[in-house]
Amino acid sequence: MAHHKSALKRIRQTTKRRLENRYYKKSARTAIKNLREMKDKSAAETFLPKVVSMIDRLAKRGNIHRNKAANLKSGLMRHVNTLAA
Repeated sequence: MAHHKSALKRIRQTTKRRLENRYYKKSARTAIKNLREMKDKSAAETFLPKVVSMIDRLAKRGNIHRNKAANLKSGLMRHVNTLAA
């Protein structure tokens, strides 16, 4: 166990950050799953910008790689565009 005040503080910070990162990542994964299950094109088109925003935020924070974010967005946009109106 750490004995320095700064090390104890660092442990508290990393624990808090890890939980926040896990929450945002899980929320984005759930939103992606919900978007992929959508069959209605108009609903999917209104939901797509929110999901893209979540993915961009994850990439900006470094929770996911920027190329993975690009691949996810590309696949989701392709999915929404192929839905029947």
